[in-house]
Amino acid sequence: MAGRVYATPEQLAAWTGQPAPADADRLLARASEDVDDALLTAVYRTDATGMPTDREVEDALADAVCAQVEYHVATGDDGTGAAGRWDSVSIGPVSLSGRQAGPAAAGDVDLAPRAHRALTRAGLLPGVIW
Repeated sequence: MAGRVYATPEQLAAWTGQPAPADADRLLARASEDVDDALLTAVYRTDATGMPTDREVEDALADAVCAQVEYHVATGDDGTGAAGRWDSVSIGPVSLSGRQAGPAAAGDVDLAPRAHRALTRAGLLPGVIW
C-alpha cells in the first residue's frame, strides 16, 4: 500500500518559489513519510484513508512536507538520509560548512526546522498521548 502524501508538486513550487523538481513526487512521498514518523503520537481527525479532515491540519502537513523537501534539497539529501550534511553549502547569501550529525539515533527523523515549526503551530507537536 502506498503511503499518504500530504503535498502536491504545485504546492511545493508555491512554497519554494521555484518550479518543482522532476522527481517531486518521490521527494514529496519521502518527506510525507518523515512527517508521519514525526507525528506518531499526534492526535487529529482523519478520514478512512488516514488523511486529515481538518483544513488547518491539512495545511500544516502540506507546509511541513514542503519544508522537508526544501530542507533535503538545501542539504544535498535525496530523501534517503544517505547524504552527508553540509560540508560547504552556499545558498544565496547563506554559507554553511563543516559536518553536522544527523538524527540522534538510527531511525530518528531528521525533521527540517521549518517543518517542525509548522507542525508545532498546528498543535501537532509535541504529540502527547494522555
